[in-house]
Amino acid sequence: MEVSFLKMHGTMNDFVIFHDLNDTVSLAGDQVAKLCDRRAGVGADGVIVVRQSSIADFFMDYINADGSLAEMCGNGIRCLAKYVYEKGLTAKMRLPVETRSGVKILDLIPGPDGTIGKIKVDMGAPVFDPERIPAAVKHEPPVIDLPIEAEGRLFHATLVSMGNPHCVIFVDEDPAPLPQRYGPSLEKHALFPAKTNVEFIRVIDRTRLEMRVWERGSGETYSCGTGACAAAVAANLKGLTESSATVELLGGELEIEWKGSSNPVIMTGSAVVVFDGKITI
Repeated sequence: MEVSFLKMHGTMNDFVIFHDLNDTVSLAGDQVAKLCDRRAGVGADGVIVVRQSSIADFFMDYINADGSLAEMCGNGIRCLAKYVYEKGLTAKMRLPVETRSGVKILDLIPGPDGTIGKIKVDMGAPVFDPERIPAAVKHEPPVIDLPIEAEGRLFHATLVSMGNPHCVIFVDEDPAPLPQRYGPSLEKHALFPAKTNVEFIRVIDRTRLEMRVWERGSGETYSCGTGACAAAVAANLKGLTESSATVELLGGELEIEWKGSSNPVIMTGSAVVVFDGKITI
C-alpha cells in the first residue's frame, strides 16, 4: 500500500513520520531499516507512526533505524506534535501523547507566522534505580561516576533513565571523536542488559553543556532529546550546572530544566519539516 509521509527533524535528529489511525500498517524491522537507509531509502534515524491511543490523544510508535522498538524519543515526539497539528489531526495547543514509557504532555508554541516553531515537552521525572534503568549494578541510586571500561579506556558514568537508558560520561576534552570510537562498545556493555544510549559531555559553564551522542539502535546522531535531558540531569546531580541548562548538539540546541528530586524534566526545542513524499509499504 502507498503511504504519504513527512521527513522531519528535531535539531537534525531526523525521522520518517506518517499516521495510521486505523491501524492498517504493520512495519517489519527490515522495512524500517530500508526506509532509514541514507543511500537506498528515504534516510532517517528512525520511523514514527502516529497511532490511536486509549489513554491519550495519540500513540507514538517509534522504531529505531535498525528496526528495534524504542520506549521514547524526545526529538521525535516534538516532530509528532508539529505533524498532527499541521496535518489537522488536532487543534489542541496542549497535547497528551502516549509513548512506550508513558504519557508525555506537550505544549505547542506558535511562531510569528502561526506555524508551530518550538515545542515544550514534560518528559517526566528521571529514574535513577539501576533495576529500572536497567543496569546490572548493585548500587543505591543515584549511580554517579561508576567506573566503566571500553576499548582499553576507563570512564566514569552517571546512569539515568528518561524512559530509556542513558550512560552519561563527562570529559574535559573535545567530545566529538568519542562516540565513534567508544559508543559501540559502551552501547552493548555487559552492564546494560537492554543496551544503552551513550552521551559524552563537556561542561562549558554552569548553564551550558556540549554533547555528542551514540544512540542505541541508531549509532551516532546529530541530536538526542532524551540524551540531552539525561545529560542535564546528570550534570545537576554532580553539582556542575544550575537547574536550567542549554545543551549544544551537532544539530542545534535544546533547553532543559530540572528542579531536582522527583520533579519532571522540561525540554524545549524545535521541530522542522524537511519534505513530504510517498512510500510503498
